[in-house]
Amino acid sequence: MADPKRVQRVAEQMKKDIADIVDNELKDPRIGMASITQVQLSRDLRHARVCVSVFGDARARQDTMAALSGAIGYIRREVGQRLGLRFAPEIVFHLDSSLEEGARVLELINREMEKGDSL
Repeated sequence: MADPKRVQRVAEQMKKDIADIVDNELKDPRIGMASITQVQLSRDLRHARVCVSVFGDARARQDTMAALSGAIGYIRREVGQRLGLRFAPEIVFHLDSSLEEGARVLELINREMEKGDSL
């Protein structure tokens, strides 16, 4: 098992590397405006849960996630080479909707504040 600080450092580097690969190397037109928000890495560095936030409607999210899932082999190989690990982690993409939820809450707060100003 790896040291927890090392696991965190590797996860942060994976986040940067995957974001770079998605932004600059994947040419799939289905990939929309996607951001890698978090990488959760197992203590043995064998499994990675990659959280992805996608800007757009449900169709854009679905298409982006399908394209990323289809490119897992390429992304895994690239990440393994960049990190220089003995074993490249298994990658699973998960849709992170926290940004959309935050924007919705902010919009509701702004509406309530506007109602308060008109009283």
